[in-house]
Amino acid sequence: MLLVGIAGNELLPHEQAWLAAPGVAGVILFSRNYKDREQLLALVESIRVVAGEEFLLAVDQEGGPVQRFRNDFTRLPALSKIGEIYDRDPGEAIRLAEEHAWVMASELRASGIDFSFAPVADLARGNAAIGTRAFHADPEITGELIHAYVRGIHLGGMAAVLKHFPGHGSVAVDTHKAQAIDPRSLDDIRRNDMRPFLEGFSAHAEAVMMAHVVYPAVDDQPAGYSHRWIHDVLRKQLGFQGAVISDDISMAAAGVAGGVAERVRAHLQAGCDLVLACFPDVVEEAIAAVPSPSDATLQRLAALRGAIGATWDGLLDNPQRDRFVARVTALDH
Repeated sequence: MLLVGIAGNELLPHEQAWLAAPGVAGVILFSRNYKDREQLLALVESIRVVAGEEFLLAVDQEGGPVQRFRNDFTRLPALSKIGEIYDRDPGEAIRLAEEHAWVMASELRASGIDFSFAPVADLARGNAAIGTRAFHADPEITGELIHAYVRGIHLGGMAAVLKHFPGHGSVAVDTHKAQAIDPRSLDDIRRNDMRPFLEGFSAHAEAVMMAHVVYPAVDDQPAGYSHRWIHDVLRKQLGFQGAVISDDISMAAAGVAGGVAERVRAHLQAGCDLVLACFPDVVEEAIAAVPSPSDATLQRLAALRGAIGATWDGLLDNPQRDRFVARVTALDH
């Protein structure tokens, strides 16, 4: 199945046809699709009219440098701010992680969005693309905060998506721009980068996003193209039964598989349930490459649908939200 990107802040006629295609499970929204909450609600409604209530709507709303909806939404600090608090006061950091997640999730659910690609479970070890998006360099600390964050997301009525499995933080290269290779052994990766993911699994995270990183000690293909990583490690060894999602097929590191159709098929054959085609110029070719989904895939994707949440007016009238927003936004001051 595909999660596709659209061009602007209104649904265009040819995009309506994309959403009706049997291989398309949902839309991922970006800053280019957002003006304010009123426009967002109108866009969400137009998508629902075409595709139905079970169609998935997603966004990257991590906070810090990656927050697609800003006007009218709480400006969320980067997760690294919470990691800094942990070094002084672990209990306070755990509370803030849960509150940050709840604010993010509850605001999106009140706006008709099913889920955010969050939290980042990577370690803060110098990767150019991850940076302040990660909680901490220490696997144990990151794991504690991931567990709390997943709990907060669930309290906000939203599924959690851990990224980027098995860990993107310990390799320097930005996979948006170039191929990244992490030469470490599987044992090393297990002891370090995979530990926060295991904590997220124990908190019942519903999905993982795969890294476009090659780990040659395990497989010569990027993790999202790797049957060994997805089936042997993630599914069999770790017992993860949730949805497996690719990173964007237009990223430079995804190019090792060939063109758009080859990238889509390689992800699906490796075991991904959902493939991201974020840029409109690749969507039609991606749709043509998608076979009919299995029942297992449809069941895993159904878990990503948002729970019934509060209305926006209900959120604004909630004193708990006021407290959480004040505490979370204070991290940037």
